Amino acid sequence: VQLQASGGGLVQAGGSLRVSCAVSGRSFSLYSFGWFRQAPGKEREFVAAFRRGDRKTVYRDSVKGRFAISRDNAENTVYLQMNNLKPEDTAVYYCAADPKNFASGSLSVKGVYTYWGQGTLVTVSS
Repeated sequence: VQLQASGGGLVQAGGSLRVSCAVSGRSFSLYSFGWFRQAPGKEREFVAAFRRGDRKTVYRDSVKGRFAISRDNAENTVYLQMNNLKPEDTAVYYCAADPKNFASGSLSVKGVYTYWGQGTLVTVSS
């Protein structure tokens, strides 16, 4: 499977942005998906994930209530809607996928995902 992230850009603090991850390949509905981000000089960190099957979602604490992950099986696309953006949300955002049915605690672990997109840059100005 191949992942293509898009939709990044420059936005003012308090604004909104939606990034997308187009997925090519078969059996889109059989994958769990995650969004991660990496700010300059920092390690890649978990943002949000969507588990296959029961569609359970998990978020890092700092984005709860502001970000929402969703998927469109008809369009083979995963979205991350980001509202009330803050300068500390500035990063390259990566989508990731894996066909395993993870336990909830594993969805936030970047090492369990097999497939990764190339990233899209989100810059939030103050």
